[in-house]
Amino acid sequence: MTTDAKLTRRLILQAGAASAALGSPGLLWAQSNSIKIGLIHPVSGGLAYSGGQGRLGCQMAIDAVNAAGGIKSMGGVKLEAALGDSQSRPEIGVAEVERLHQAGVSAYIGCFASAIALAATQAAAKYNTPFLIDVGVSDLIVSRGLKNVFRLAPGFGKCADDAIIALGEVNKAAGSVVKTAVLVHEESEFGTGTAKLLAGKLPSINVQVAEVIKHANPTRDFSNVALRIKGIKPDLVIMSNYQNEYVLLARTLHQQKVELAGMFSVLGGGFNYKLVKEQPQVAQYMMDFNHWFNPRDPKAIELKKKVEATGNLFTFEVYCGWNSVMVYADALERAKSADKDKAIAALESSRWSNHFMPYGETKFVNGQNEGGRAALLQATATDIDVVWPNQFASAKPIFPRPKLG
Repeated sequence: MTTDAKLTRRLILQAGAASAALGSPGLLWAQSNSIKIGLIHPVSGGLAYSGGQGRLGCQMAIDAVNAAGGIKSMGGVKLEAALGDSQSRPEIGVAEVERLHQAGVSAYIGCFASAIALAATQAAAKYNTPFLIDVGVSDLIVSRGLKNVFRLAPGFGKCADDAIIALGEVNKAAGSVVKTAVLVHEESEFGTGTAKLLAGKLPSINVQVAEVIKHANPTRDFSNVALRIKGIKPDLVIMSNYQNEYVLLARTLHQQKVELAGMFSVLGGGFNYKLVKEQPQVAQYMMDFNHWFNPRDPKAIELKKKVEATGNLFTFEVYCGWNSVMVYADALERAKSADKDKAIAALESSRWSNHFMPYGETKFVNGQNEGGRAALLQATATDIDVVWPNQFASAKPIFPRPKLG
């Protein structure tokens, strides 16, 4: 027998063994002895910081479930992270879904960016694999009739509605000092969709939109945008963009001493402890309506300390990832199986409430958790406070902000 013939025969035998394993779930389960969760985050490219934070939260949650005894209803089987990197690109996100499907994942969690989530969830739907969205705010993600997609956090529709209510109340309490606003947004589904929603709702609180400015991803210089805003003289700038552009725009407006009653964002990609730590003077008095933890919940404070002990910051990507793993683990406990149909049915009937968010009980309707709620936040030079709604607030808003020195 030639070397080529021997190689061919070996490959055929290996393929046959693999097929037999796939045809016998019990054998495959005995070999793996874990439930693989595909984590698809942008850990390289322009969204790498946020993606890395999301992966961190998921991995910490997986470790916590395993340390607590795994999935007890399944004999203590452990969870296992199968890591994927979308490289901040939707088409790579799709490729990672396919690769991780071949690796035998039972569910996916991701994807941080809406554009990546839209493509990746569609790909996962072919295999009826549960896909939990940790961060990805476009409501298109959960409005396409995909039965495998679930999102705990509210999308930009509900966030925009609540943000307008919160901004209206804060502005009214300050004597209605804000009458005009300029909207600045990034060019993808997240920024464009959020800005469109806000532009339509601001007149309802007597704030007129002076201009809407779109920018590319990436943008390295906001000097001209700042000059345009300075010329328009709005009372408020509202930002919808990702980490790098968010911070750069805020810093440029501060450096050019653009006088405003406030800088506001909805789901601002760069409004986090990293901004406060690295740019305290820029961050101070900025406001954002975003995912946040309940600052009065001891579980949140405990996890925050654990994250900070690793040298990382407790950003929203971390706990959105954490909670996504935990709600899936709860579904597995109730389903007593990682079978995809059974897991999806368990998620659909979820009433999970062991979270530390300003949420009610989990209730998925068409994949969207109706119990999810974001909060209005304001940065100081050293911290971030919840300032609305009142039952979760840790401080009163300072609005309008003091004039620049």
